[in-house]
Amino acid sequence: MIKNELSKALILESNQESINKVNTFIDEVYAEYTEKLNDSYGNMIVALTEAVNNAITHGNKNDEMKKVTVLFTELNSGVSFEIVDEGEGFDHTNIPDPTAPENLEKINGRGIFLMTQLADKIEFLENGKKIQLIFNFA
Repeated sequence: MIKNELSKALILESNQESINKVNTFIDEVYAEYTEKLNDSYGNMIVALTEAVNNAITHGNKNDEMKKVTVLFTELNSGVSFEIVDEGEGFDHTNIPDPTAPENLEKINGRGIFLMTQLADKIEFLENGKKIQLIFNFA
């Protein structure tokens, strides 16, 4: 996938109020690409909300001095969102399976699972400090 120029960037404080800004950001992007993305809106909202929430909560540990950056880029075959936090990163290969019987009743631990199910492609970069979510054009 060849990237085109960066189209939009959003820099967020590490607090839960920033989630509303993510929704507005997605609304703006989706309005420009509605026909190409077809019915990806719901998937984009849930996946990006989860990614930003994880970056705020787990990456930046709710430290409002640290920022979360969301970068949007149009690709030849879809759109890319990169979510970058200022935390220490994590090992995405060592996450408990939320569908395992012992995890079914836990109230958290489903964010990465949801992102992998809803995005067409997900990449963990920079030791987990950056997550790229790709949604293909219809």
